[in-house]
Amino acid sequence: MRLDLHSSLILTAYIIIFLTGLPANLLALRAFVERVRQPQPAPVHILLLSLTVADLLLLLLLPFKIVEAASNFRWYLPQVVCALTGFGFYSSIYCSTWLLAGISMERYLGVAYPVQYKLARRPVYGVIAALVAWIMSFGHCTVVIVVQYLNATQQVGSRNEITCYENFTQEQLDVVLPVRLELCLVLFFIPMAVTIFCYWRFVWIMLTQPHVGTQRRRRAVGLAVVTLLNFLLCFGPYNFSHLVGFYFKESPPWRVEAVVFSALNASLDPLLFYFSSAAVRRAFGKGLRLFRNPGSSPLGREGKETAEVTRGDRAGSRAEGMATPDFMSD
Repeated sequence: MRLDLHSSLILTAYIIIFLTGLPANLLALRAFVERVRQPQPAPVHILLLSLTVADLLLLLLLPFKIVEAASNFRWYLPQVVCALTGFGFYSSIYCSTWLLAGISMERYLGVAYPVQYKLARRPVYGVIAALVAWIMSFGHCTVVIVVQYLNATQQVGSRNEITCYENFTQEQLDVVLPVRLELCLVLFFIPMAVTIFCYWRFVWIMLTQPHVGTQRRRRAVGLAVVTLLNFLLCFGPYNFSHLVGFYFKESPPWRVEAVVFSALNASLDPLLFYFSSAAVRRAFGKGLRLFRNPGSSPLGREGKETAEVTRGDRAGSRAEGMATPDFMSD
């Protein structure tokens, strides 16, 4: 089968996202697992771990999207695979929005009310927030399964070819379009508004505090910029397609390209992890050293580096008195 230009570009984009996002998120996963396994982990580390898992879920389902693009967006796999792939893929996207909002609230509260928040901080709060994000996203995205039972895979042309969650009957649109509008409002605009407010206050406090060093200020700005890019560049086009589709009563033709931008989130999140966590910065640096020198073994230095991370975070926490020691310490 010969690919057209449109399918080739989207196929290339998906492959790049997969090859860049998977190793970076695996490195971040290892770092966050080590942080969460320490006694009394901060809620933000649990949220960052959950965000990494959401990204990995999207990346593990991305090969199905790659196969779809390589087939000129004809679906030759079983219909149940279409439903499950779409369910997991879109659930991971919308889980990320509220997890990003939760991380922004963590950062803001940690610098705005450091003493009160440090006293009230409990790991269970991070677990509850992560569970709420997962339940909300998976609950809303069950529309993919519902539409599957309404014959979500549609025939294309005169041949026995089908598409996955692209061409809809009027009966399907009556279910899909209102739910997509709710997804846009509840799982995009609200968490984006929360995130913008929290990071605006967070950056302002970090820039106006005289005891905060230049490097930490730069990381604070970088964290806010990457998160804002996630919402506007990655999630924005896809959710805007929901508004357009609801207004015109049909899915816009450029929705496929908008989905690609949403998948790009899995490649941008590692930048957020880098600005958020000293443990991730060390993990990325270690991975870069191993890439440059493949013959070196990480086993001999693993215990030493883990101990250094712990001591550095504790020392930074005592020095700054902040509720977000991993971000504030180096």
